[in-house]
Amino acid sequence: MSVVALAGLLWGCGGAKVKNTTVVPPRARPVVKEATEEELLERYNSFAHGLKSVNATVELKPTAGTKYSGVIDEYHEVKAFVLASRPWNIRMIGQVPVVGKTVFDMASDGKNFEVSIPPRNKFLTGPVKLEKASSKPIENLRPQHLLEALLWPEIRKEEPVLPEEFNDEAGRYYVLTVLRGGYKTEILRKIWFDRADLHVVRLESYGPKGALLADIRYSDWEPVDPENGAITSVNEFPRKIRIERPHDEYTLEMTVTKISLNEPMEASRFHLDPPAGAEIVALGDSAGEAKP
Repeated sequence: MSVVALAGLLWGCGGAKVKNTTVVPPRARPVVKEATEEELLERYNSFAHGLKSVNATVELKPTAGTKYSGVIDEYHEVKAFVLASRPWNIRMIGQVPVVGKTVFDMASDGKNFEVSIPPRNKFLTGPVKLEKASSKPIENLRPQHLLEALLWPEIRKEEPVLPEEFNDEAGRYYVLTVLRGGYKTEILRKIWFDRADLHVVRLESYGPKGALLADIRYSDWEPVDPENGAITSVNEFPRKIRIERPHDEYTLEMTVTKISLNEPMEASRFHLDPPAGAEIVALGDSAGEAKP
């Protein structure tokens, strides 16, 4: 009798209505954290100011058809050693695992860059501000493009900042838009914070007239153990970094496998000498021709 009565209640006059409800496990729900503009600025600047140098071992994965792939797509994988030190020093040595064959060696001091490419027997040099791209993809490699991804520029007090919220299917975010002044106010940088944990997950850099110079994404933030018991305000670092530079026509993915922060680094580690017999290409020369 009870079963029949219950069935009648369920069907009712209009027939059965079935409602499917998906229950999201508590651990799968992102925790939305609240933060003020001042707190976000402090969080970003604390990391930027506290990080003085990076010594990392990474795995590189270029996107097919990009300028970086012109150097390393013939190898299944490339292991790279990266050194970065404020204010503008960067060096990256790419090698084929196991055999240890060097694919490229790049360095920059913020003013000039040097790129050694042993498989092509070429040594490229030029000023960092060189904007004219070479018709040869291999000659468009720029080590300084990696620097901003590793050592963030601080947000100065005189730089206007606009806060906003952004939501999509992937998550909920805080976004700080940093402006540059002058004759005309323009977007300088956008900083994205994941509201699940307030980690920075994206940095966008803009040039004149709103040109998107770099779109850098970060994920897999993990703790970093200080070397030799050193005290540092930076105790986390992202293990996956994706660098996309639309105007330079390349995308590069880096997976950090080993990292040490705030080691002292000598300036000599960021200078390269041309290998014996290498073709030296001075990209900054007006003639644009190789030097013997």
